[in-house]
Amino acid sequence: MAYKTCVTLAESSPIKLNKLLQSTLKRSDYIEIRFDFMKPNKIPLALNLIKKHLPRCICTLRPRSEGGKFSSSEKNRISILKLISEYDPYLLDVEYNTIRKNKALQQYLRKTNLLISWHDFTKTPNISFLKSMRKKMARFSKNIKIVTTSKSMKDTLGILSLYKFQSNTNLIAFAMGDYGRMSRILCTQLGSPYTYVSLGKPIAPGQFSLDEIKSIFELKQ
Repeated sequence: MAYKTCVTLAESSPIKLNKLLQSTLKRSDYIEIRFDFMKPNKIPLALNLIKKHLPRCICTLRPRSEGGKFSSSEKNRISILKLISEYDPYLLDVEYNTIRKNKALQQYLRKTNLLISWHDFTKTPNISFLKSMRKKMARFSKNIKIVTTSKSMKDTLGILSLYKFQSNTNLIAFAMGDYGRMSRILCTQLGSPYTYVSLGKPIAPGQFSLDEIKSIFELKQ
């Protein structure tokens, strides 16, 4: 069964990130770089060190309000997002709530390959809400990431049912938490271009490691 992986790296050191990135790309299709784990003044150095690898990287700069670590001003975060875009990564992850409020940013990133993301850290809304959210997000990019929190199997099946209604989008939809773990596997079979994994310690609730995912899919073959 076909599947692709995206390893999340959350490093504070540009040099360590560069070394880890090179070794990890030998084992994973893509890398998500969580730049919000790095001090803002170190990000330009990191970008220069890893620029040749960015065509296989999803770059993320998540604020605290969206479950991330970035704690500087929103003005500073927007400036860094613009800087990252200049390096032309495979995808630049920008939150739906960020892009919809900022028309100047929309214009600046109009030629950037965006991944528009939306997270619910407390629940899984009903399918009508999720379908509406997907439609709104699709105004800004064909690449959409919708992640909810699962507290039951019903929640997990609910987020996965979103794949039945996608059209002309590259949808990544799964649920966080213990109940949501199966959605991180099944999403790749329903249409997700990849699934997010860690190198060991989960970066997000319910995240599998790269080795675990590879073992699971090897058993399925």
